Amino acid sequence: MLITRLVLAANHFRQWLIAQFVFLLLTVLKLFPPDTAINFMDRVARWIGPKTGRHKLTLTNLRNAFPEKSEAELDEIALDSWGNMGRMAAEYVFLDQLFDFDPHRPEPGRVEVSGIPLFLDLRDNPRPFIVFTAHSGNFEMLPVAGSAFGLDVTVLFRPPNNPYMADKVFEFRKARMGNLVPSHAGSSFALARQLERGGGVGVLVDQKFRKGLKTRFFGRDVQTNPLLAKLVRQFNCEVYPARCIRLPGGRFRLELEPAITIPRRADGSVDVNATAQMLNDKVESWVREYPGQWLWYHDRWNIKRSL
Repeated sequence: MLITRLVLAANHFRQWLIAQFVFLLLTVLKLFPPDTAINFMDRVARWIGPKTGRHKLTLTNLRNAFPEKSEAELDEIALDSWGNMGRMAAEYVFLDQLFDFDPHRPEPGRVEVSGIPLFLDLRDNPRPFIVFTAHSGNFEMLPVAGSAFGLDVTVLFRPPNNPYMADKVFEFRKARMGNLVPSHAGSSFALARQLERGGGVGVLVDQKFRKGLKTRFFGRDVQTNPLLAKLVRQFNCEVYPARCIRLPGGRFRLELEPAITIPRRADGSVDVNATAQMLNDKVESWVREYPGQWLWYHDRWNIKRSL
């Protein structure tokens, strides 16, 4: 019993220490101009990433996804992916400054938005809807955009495993992204209540889900969360794809695409499996277009045990 307590205490201390280091780093970044800090973190991540154990998984994922590409091409994508992660870490600090979209300004700023009429329609004609996205570009900007347009959206997010960091991240996100629901056993009920009230829901659909439906992603078996399809089946709501694309010069384009057509069975009911596969196909098309902007270190294909 004493040994167990000591191990738990040591683990809590390690998590606390890591959190304090991260908070200190982010505080230091605030002392610099945004572009300077973001570019610095890009370079640091490109240097550190290949030295971590996750880099081997990253390259394995890339080889499986793009067997036609050379090792040099895959290495470049991997470095871009690490750089994307580094930039995201720094962008957390400056998110308020980075999101400068103004529909009344003729000249584009750092952020441009595609699909403005869709945003306005969802705001001015309230109804239940779901927006889905993936871990591509700085996906954290999408709920910020929704909040800026005045949309009533509840966002499902997965908090960090580190409890000290999780609290800070939740506070930061809540102040900028509207309603938030941490991903846990009861989160689906919170999303259902939001749709029942006639509001919107935002979800990431490219995460591994151990009890998910068997689907395909880049030609390989994966397990996909059926939550979105089940919510559509229950509330018959519209579903919109959305993504963030990094542009040259530290700029971004946020895209809200028209509502997709949900696959249905002969009796008119939602085909949950086909819907899950359709989500994977959409995300795959995004990732193929900008492969260096996706987080390849995730064990999406559950192959880490074989490495």
